[in-house]
Amino acid sequence: MPRSVNAVASRQRRKKVLKETRGYFGSRKNVWTVAKNAYEKGLQYAYRDRRKKKGEFRALWIQRINAGVRPFGMSYSEFIGKLNKKGILLNRKVLADLAMNHPEAFEAVVKTVK
Repeated sequence: MPRSVNAVASRQRRKKVLKETRGYFGSRKNVWTVAKNAYEKGLQYAYRDRRKKKGEFRALWIQRINAGVRPFGMSYSEFIGKLNKKGILLNRKVLADLAMNHPEAFEAVVKTVK
């Protein structure tokens, strides 16, 4: 009996990957084996970086809060310590937004903590 292969499904699978790799540089966009490897590696990076993004945002918020409290003669760690001691439950995301976009509100928070 001759070997049977499902050419339709194979072609659809390859087309799907090649469609996803459009815009890649060089042979990564049109050579099947190279494109498949690039596509799979891209999925690995996407999975990893969805988790990494959370830490990067936290670091950004900390930098913004630190920059916001420096003019008031405080450091970030001092500010967060006093904030917790006072029992003010504002997370870093909200504090960073206040520091950037609403300086007068952020100043009120800093004055409350001091």
